[in-house]
Amino acid sequence: MDLIKHIKIDENSRVPKYQQIIDSIIHNISVGNFTMDQKIPSINMFSEEFYLSRDTIEKAYSILKERNIITPIRGKGYYISRTTLISKVNILFLVNKLSSYKLKTYNHFLNNIGGNSLVDLQIYHCDETLFLNLLDKNKSAYDYFVIMPHFKTEDLKHVSFTDKVIESIKKIQREKLIILDNVKPVLDGVLGEIYQDFENDIYNALTEGLAKIKKYKKVVLVYPDKSVYPYPRRILHGFRKFCVEHKLDFEILDKIYDDMILKKGDLFITIEETDLVNLVRQVREDEYKLGSDIGIISYNDTDLKELLGITVISTDFKVMGETAAHIILNKKKEKLKVPFNLIERESL
Repeated sequence: MDLIKHIKIDENSRVPKYQQIIDSIIHNISVGNFTMDQKIPSINMFSEEFYLSRDTIEKAYSILKERNIITPIRGKGYYISRTTLISKVNILFLVNKLSSYKLKTYNHFLNNIGGNSLVDLQIYHCDETLFLNLLDKNKSAYDYFVIMPHFKTEDLKHVSFTDKVIESIKKIQREKLIILDNVKPVLDGVLGEIYQDFENDIYNALTEGLAKIKKYKKVVLVYPDKSVYPYPRRILHGFRKFCVEHKLDFEILDKIYDDMILKKGDLFITIEETDLVNLVRQVREDEYKLGSDIGIISYNDTDLKELLGITVISTDFKVMGETAAHIILNKKKEKLKVPFNLIERESL
């Protein structure tokens, strides 16, 4: 087969032979030597031509198949299935949910990682089994793994890591791994850790706005206790600590109810967008003035909240995405707590 002449294997290189095969095939696709739907050399032909074991060829072909670069056709062999966006660096970006702020992190990551990378975004919906299947299926197919670990228990409580998740993540080489949002001591030594400190973040951000918060008679945190996408309970701990320390009257609700009993002097802290929308609607219907009669602080900033003048306490998702990209580009280990700030607007 003529295609075999384009494959280059360097016997003196320290790069594993299976990786040389992968790199050579990708290179030949990128320069046009291999085209879509073209049959590539069989495992036997490869083995005989370069005196390599079948296991070596099979490993290379397996990884190329997982990346959807080649496709096996039963009884015929392997064929090129992708000729565009073949990248030197392949990155798996695993996110628990696709909220507006997670998407902001992802977009800033994409904008900074550059065109020499192919990033696959996968959503595992806080589901341990789905996460484990995705990681197991793809653990050999990517050069880097960017993971946001947030999981739910059977009773819809939040947990950052499970024993099975830790065991699975440990199978990835530390220099290929970047953890976002949460950190775990047993995973020390990974390439990047870019995290939030949920308890102290909300405590410090609310303390920043203490002067205005103290003007309200009661502070109400709306914390979804049983959400499809649960939130860290450390948010609750930080909120309670803030209110107790400053002797504030407070209450914790699991949602904004329809026909809520609103009283002048209430300050609400909402986490989910549906609660924020429901609350703003009821404030308007009851003809309260937002920012003086009723106050609102929302968790995590979005463009819509900025447009509506909603005060937020928020992680800097731009920094999170940019830093993750720079760590990969510079191949330099870094551990960073992302800035978390109070952004005051008309609703406070």
